[in-house]
Amino acid sequence: MSDLNRGIMKFDGADSPLVVGVSATLLLGSIAVLILWALKSAYLLG
Repeated sequence: MSDLNRGIMKFDGADSPLVVGVSATLLLGSIAVLILWALKSAYLLG
């Protein structure tokens, strides 16, 4: 059993490249949106 198939991701295929890629994209995308929103709120961008 892989270490990625433990903890909160307790389902078969939790360590598949597709699931890992989608999770990483969602996480990094949400971080980027929050950073852009913070910069816009601070009047640093347009």
